[in-house]
Amino acid sequence: MENATWFKDWFNSPYYHQLYFNRDEEEAGAFIDRLITHLKPPANSLMLDVACGKGRHSIHLAKMGFDVTGIDLSEDSITDALQYQTDKLHFFRHDMRLPFWINYYDYAFNFFTSFGYFNTQRENDNAIRTIAQSLKPTGTFVLDYLNVEYSVNKLIPSFTKEIDGVNYIITKWHDEKYFYKKIVIEDPQLKQPLIYTEKVAKFSLHDFTVMFAKQGLVIKEVFGDYHFGAYNTLTSPRLIVVAEKSANQ
Repeated sequence: MENATWFKDWFNSPYYHQLYFNRDEEEAGAFIDRLITHLKPPANSLMLDVACGKGRHSIHLAKMGFDVTGIDLSEDSITDALQYQTDKLHFFRHDMRLPFWINYYDYAFNFFTSFGYFNTQRENDNAIRTIAQSLKPTGTFVLDYLNVEYSVNKLIPSFTKEIDGVNYIITKWHDEKYFYKKIVIEDPQLKQPLIYTEKVAKFSLHDFTVMFAKQGLVIKEVFGDYHFGAYNTLTSPRLIVVAEKSANQ
């Protein structure tokens, strides 16, 4: 039976962070630096990091002098992030499908394919609505998503990764609408393996254009990688979209 809320359990697991986020912090910081150089936000801009995880992007933005709020559904991630909270860095456990602060932020970000997990289009629309409503009129939203065609072509059906004595046996496949990734976790400390299955929607640039338009967001720029190279449907590893909230929203 399919677990419609798999992300609640998996993103709250220490194994998730071991598999994905114990990685080069410099790389994440370099992308944020390039993004801020490109966007040129005014000093003290108010920023919202949606699905912030443990807050590594939020922390970096706050160190650059911006007032940053990070929200995430994972209780453990937010508990971890709260140790870094300051008067310009705030964290809340919050479901992106539900309204947050309204007409408050100058910029909103959704990094590292932290979207496309939900089972219905209504839930996807609700999440975009939350982000759009959180922005002031003419505010900017940046979405960093996988690029579907590239991901299909580069998909490795199965492989094993060993991290600190823990084996991750990973199987990937896809259908018309979704990418799937089954992760079997073998840890000597576990009585039996843990199994999680990720499911991420195959959203195209057109899909986002439509979803954004419904919420008064207009796409201004599209990039294909973390160095802001031109977007190519077949060859770009990422789909990075910069949108603006219309002035009359």
